[in-house]
Amino acid sequence: MALAILAKRSLALFFCFLMVGCGSTDLPNATVHNSLTTSVDNYQYLIGPNDSVTIFVWRNPELSGSFIVRPDGKISTSLVEDVPVSGKTPTQLAREMEGILSKYIRDPVVTVSVTNFVGPYSEQIRVIGAATNPQAISYREYMTLLDLMIAVGGLTEFAAGNSAKLVRVTDGSQVTYDLRLDDLIRDGNIAANVDILPGDVVIIPEAWF
Repeated sequence: MALAILAKRSLALFFCFLMVGCGSTDLPNATVHNSLTTSVDNYQYLIGPNDSVTIFVWRNPELSGSFIVRPDGKISTSLVEDVPVSGKTPTQLAREMEGILSKYIRDPVVTVSVTNFVGPYSEQIRVIGAATNPQAISYREYMTLLDLMIAVGGLTEFAAGNSAKLVRVTDGSQVTYDLRLDDLIRDGNIAANVDILPGDVVIIPEAWF
C-alpha cells in the first residue's frame, strides 16, 4: 500500500514537472504575410481555403470540374493531386494548370473561375474590440472604413471610436494609424472615412469612465 501511494505521488510530481516545463516555453511569433494589394487601384483577388474553384479545360470535359480549396490551400483534381492554389490569382492558377496538364495532353487551354470568395487569411480584414459584431471580413475592391463598419454593425454603446487604431503591415513592418470612428459614424463626418486594404486590422477600445 505504501509503495502504491509513493508511486502515485511520484507520478503526480512527474506530470507537474512536465506541465511547468512545457508552460515555460514561448511559442514562435505568427508569420506575417504581406498583401499583394498596396493601393486601392491594384487589387487582385487571391484564392483561399474554402473557396470553390471551377477549372475548365477546353475540349477535355473529363478534366474539368469544380473543387473546394482544402484548409491546407490545395485541391485534388481528377488527374493531379495536391495542387497548391491558395494565394494565387485565378489567372495564375490557370497558367500553372496548363503547365501541369501539358505533361498529359497537348496544348491545354485552361480557364479558372472562383465562387464563394473567402480568400486567404492574409487578405481578410479583422475588426476586434467594441464593434457590434467583431469579425473577419473578406476584402472587396475599393472598400472603405465606412463600408467595413456597416458590415460589423457599427460601434457598441461604450466604444471609444476616436481612439480606434488601424494596423497595417507594409513591406514586413507594422504601421499603426489613428481612426476617428465617432466622427465618422456618430457625427457623419465623411472626412474621417479612409480606404481599407487587404490584411488590415481595426482595433476599437472601450471608453474609460
